[in-house]
Amino acid sequence: MSFQPIILTAAVKAPPARAFALFTDHTKDWWKKETAFKTEPNRNFVIDKTPGGRWYERTEDGADAPWGKVLAYEAPSRLLLGMQFNTQFQPDPSAETEVEITFAQAPGGGCVVTLRHGDLERLGEGAEPMIEAMRDGWSRHVQEFAQCAGVAG
Repeated sequence: MSFQPIILTAAVKAPPARAFALFTDHTKDWWKKETAFKTEPNRNFVIDKTPGGRWYERTEDGADAPWGKVLAYEAPSRLLLGMQFNTQFQPDPSAETEVEITFAQAPGGGCVVTLRHGDLERLGEGAEPMIEAMRDGWSRHVQEFAQCAGVAG
């Protein structure tokens, strides 16, 4: 089975280098943690700055929760992450999908940020609900990022 990738874009006022740094080094400033019952502090991700490095969440109690690995780190224009979750959102390297984020200079300043989450067929049987949840989540997070980076008018 084949699935269309999730593709989202946002035009922001920040130039590519600043937007890239905000995305990779300051997730706590923009990635909101959401639950059905309460508002929690923002997520704090660590993205190693080298291919083969780790991508993980640092939890409030200081533990590391793995999300996947860094496939490419090309500051300030491209980041490629291997997201390693199965359809139950449990860590699973065999279900690795690819999340590519690019930061392209926009005419007149700022940049266009594009997020592409592909290889969704690797999630296997029963992937549709997970893909819809990821589509909704990525849409929210790209909007949160754009607000933090300054939405271009």
